[in-house]
Amino acid sequence: MEIEIQSKTNNPLLKRTEVHFVIHHASEGTPKRELVRSELAEKMNVKKETVMVNFMKSSFGSNETVGYAKVYKSVEKAKAGEKDHILVRNAVIAPKKPAKEKKKKLAEKPGEKAEPKEEVAEKVEGEEEPAEEKTEQKEETTEQSKEEEKPAREKKEESTEKTESVEKAAEEKAELKEEVAEKSKEEEKSAEEKKE
Repeated sequence: MEIEIQSKTNNPLLKRTEVHFVIHHASEGTPKRELVRSELAEKMNVKKETVMVNFMKSSFGSNETVGYAKVYKSVEKAKAGEKDHILVRNAVIAPKKPAKEKKKKLAEKPGEKAEPKEEVAEKVEGEEEPAEEKTEQKEETTEQSKEEEKPAREKKEESTEKTESVEKAAEEKAELKEEVAEKSKEEEKSAEEKKE
């Protein structure tokens, strides 16, 4: 792997150097971003942490990769000047997890269902629910699930009725075709008898 720097532009306003480069990799695949960062840092005599590779593009069947990178004076300036997704790609910051996943992880532990906060508070105080209340709650939940299943059952029954009616219609159609075929044969026979 050999890196050729095509252009180097100093940007004093943003306090960085912008670099366009070409990587020649004859018998290898496209190099990894980390390797490119370290090679660029070595060529420009800077720390690897201050080099941010924005993109690398390689064409199918080509042994060259074209890229664009920015070299900052310090990591703090890089964090201030770059977008988060570029910092994540260059392993400067850790990727952010969506808020929904964090809430789910906090709400439930593996294998347990999330419980409302009030119920959790009652259990913490040391009061256990009587066995009768637990069975009543289970019965209520099973009744609710049965009620929720009713529309699904009705839909299934409707669909089976529709398929049965379609099958009956197909059978009737087949019988009518057979009758028409028989009538046409009888007419042909009677026409032949008349000719004779």
